[in-house]
Amino acid sequence: MAHVNTLFMASSRKARLYGGMDADERRTERRLKLIDAAIEVYGEVGYPSATVKAICEAAELTERYFYESFANSEALLIAAYNHVVGHLHEEMTAAAAAAGHDAEARLHAALTLYFTRLKEHPKPARVFLLEISGISPAVDAVKLDAGRVFSDILVPPVLDAKHGDRGAAATLLSTGMVGAVISIALRWVSKQYPQTVEDVVAIAASFCRVALTEADRRRDLRLR
Repeated sequence: MAHVNTLFMASSRKARLYGGMDADERRTERRLKLIDAAIEVYGEVGYPSATVKAICEAAELTERYFYESFANSEALLIAAYNHVVGHLHEEMTAAAAAAGHDAEARLHAALTLYFTRLKEHPKPARVFLLEISGISPAVDAVKLDAGRVFSDILVPPVLDAKHGDRGAAATLLSTGMVGAVISIALRWVSKQYPQTVEDVVAIAASFCRVALTEADRRRDLRLR
């Protein structure tokens, strides 16, 4: 009997496999194909003109598979944004870590990675910088969360644990710094990269230094 059960389980498992993947793996693969296709289509025609049909055709999937993974077009936009920005933030974090403990070196490494990727990948850069604003409160909330992560990569904590949290003023400083970097990126991408990566990094870093200098000043005042 045990032998029969084992054979049944093996046969059932084989039935669930297709191309070496089980149902969950195939579903994940289809979802990633839709995200990749969406990024490509957004880059060609813009998010407002990107239809579900066009994205499914680019992914070589039928529309029923779209709704297997996403409730609507906005849900796919958010997933694509998180996919692109998540990978970008991971790379920025790794670049900063590889630069060592010096704050200036870490900042320069993270910014260099950021602007390099924007230039290397112009389609997603245009979509997720130029066309992502004002779509809906849900999309704006996702952008806000991404901005906080960006801030944490670029800005070391203004106060360490024994002195409490950053405080409202320091949080505003870091928010303003990230806003300046993104505004520079917006202009740079919209004008089709007129400056070199090195030049735009230097410009962005100069704004960051102002915020960091002010943060240090406020920290010193608080610790006196």
